[in-house]
Amino acid sequence: MLSYLDKKLVFVGGATGLAGVHILKHLASTYPTCRIRACIHVRKQPLVEVENVEYLRGDLKKQDDCREMLDGCDCAIMAAAETGGSAALKSEPWKQVNDNLIMNAQFLESCIAENIKRIVCVISATLYQELEGAMKEEDLDLNKDPHPAYFGVGWVNRSIEKLCTFWYRERGLEAVIARTSNIFGPYASFNPARSNFIPAIIRKSIDRMEPFEVWGSPDVTRDVIYSTDFASAIIELMNHDEIKYDVFNVGSGEKTTVKSVVEWALKYAGHSPKKIVYDNKSPSSIKYRSLDCSKIKRLTGWKPLTSIEEGIRETVEWWKNNKESWDR
Repeated sequence: MLSYLDKKLVFVGGATGLAGVHILKHLASTYPTCRIRACIHVRKQPLVEVENVEYLRGDLKKQDDCREMLDGCDCAIMAAAETGGSAALKSEPWKQVNDNLIMNAQFLESCIAENIKRIVCVISATLYQELEGAMKEEDLDLNKDPHPAYFGVGWVNRSIEKLCTFWYRERGLEAVIARTSNIFGPYASFNPARSNFIPAIIRKSIDRMEPFEVWGSPDVTRDVIYSTDFASAIIELMNHDEIKYDVFNVGSGEKTTVKSVVEWALKYAGHSPKKIVYDNKSPSSIKYRSLDCSKIKRLTGWKPLTSIEEGIRETVEWWKNNKESWDR
């Protein structure tokens, strides 16, 4: 029995990003009969060579480029985004606002113009209001602003979600939205100016920082998801074509503290610093936040297969082997 993705031409936006590259690899290995068209920005290079992938250069902020890349495709996964960690959100929050809003608006309109039937749109869970604890999809309250730390990017993600709703209602575009937690794994950005907290901690562990400095409090708790598990969730959402429009949290559903990440990174890097300093004055956001992912598990059968500790071990090994050549 054929699955939805068999023999389809699938567009993947953001193929040079952490999310996109793992989506490409998972899609190609799980559905070898499908063909993949991947967007890479004009100034970047493909990160991996994947069978059945056609790479096209273009700028998703330009509608002509969007339409050219989507021409002939059956469905599309939008995983392109301008991202950054807490430091970037604090110093230059506007960098995650305009580009992301323009890029997604052009992409969605181009999907209609090119008769794309079905999309999965990846957005960030920063759209939730100031809540602590495990959040369900229906907990989003549009009458309340996103958390102040995520005000700009949170409203952008809300806007993208509403644009998906608009095109589903107006033109029948099947739009499945993934509100994702913090993704980590190989091919992440380890640049100190842009990295999220897990790559930052891993980089410092491999560099044998002494004293070992960590942004934020050790008891800050996050929902993080390993990149291969994230990719499998996105492909499951695309493949379940009985879901015409819906919103799903995509995370591990686990509570992971900053202290645990530090301990695991140091363990697998083989570094035992004499002193660990948690800098509570450095950029931070919310003390405890996680995602309730019971909906995607119930409707698709998906579940994460990699523990957070194992994911960190694999990411540490990848960074050890690639830190001299990886520039992102």
